[in-house]
Amino acid sequence: MNGAINIALGHVGSISLLFSHTVKETVRKRPEWPVILDQMHHLGVRSVAIATVTALFTGMVLSLQTSYSLAAYGAKLFVGDIVALSLVRELGPVLTALMVGGRVGAGITAEIGSMKVTEQIDAIRAMAANPVRKLVVPKVLAIVIMLPILVVFADFVGIMGGLTMAVFTLNQPAAFYMQHVVQALSVQDVLSGVGKSIFFALFISLIACHSGLTAEGGADGVGRATTQTVVAASLAVLVSDFFLTKFFLAF
Repeated sequence: MNGAINIALGHVGSISLLFSHTVKETVRKRPEWPVILDQMHHLGVRSVAIATVTALFTGMVLSLQTSYSLAAYGAKLFVGDIVALSLVRELGPVLTALMVGGRVGAGITAEIGSMKVTEQIDAIRAMAANPVRKLVVPKVLAIVIMLPILVVFADFVGIMGGLTMAVFTLNQPAAFYMQHVVQALSVQDVLSGVGKSIFFALFISLIACHSGLTAEGGADGVGRATTQTVVAASLAVLVSDFFLTKFFLAF
């Protein structure tokens, strides 16, 4: 047990050190925006489909479950309120981070890990280049920029999924549903969801890059590192969500 805790703390320390190096390299020299834009397309735009499907069916299921639960109290008119608040505050940021993080995190670890075990990263260092600047900074910035955008998009898609169920299954007028959505949401709700997504993006990208940079043992080692990334990133999102929720509710 103590050994596992020590290993976990060691990983946290290494990831924190990687974060400090990433910040230093970002501030020290102007970021390479063409590379970052390419990463934004690869990591963010290509994740739109999975974010859309996840949000759409989450909104639809949430609308159905909420309507049946509230029917016993004669409060089905509040379906729009609950769907909007649940998605924007919690389910939108968390589920999008989990789904996108699994895809993006695994890809980053596999890419950097393959470079590590084939000594390409050593070659980068031999050419007096910094692997953190070349490999980590563009990916971290790309995810930090794109995940909040994906979360806002997923929130909208989820609310539209709830609207579909409200109109065609619950026989609620679309205008009535949207009126409750608008009344229920506040700027603080949206900002809290976006704020969470920024932290989630940092956790996902740093864990993925760290796992890739520390991978060893050939193809098997890269496979293990990829699996560890998905598990660690998912746990980081879920655990941090609790503390971030308490933080944002304090304001």
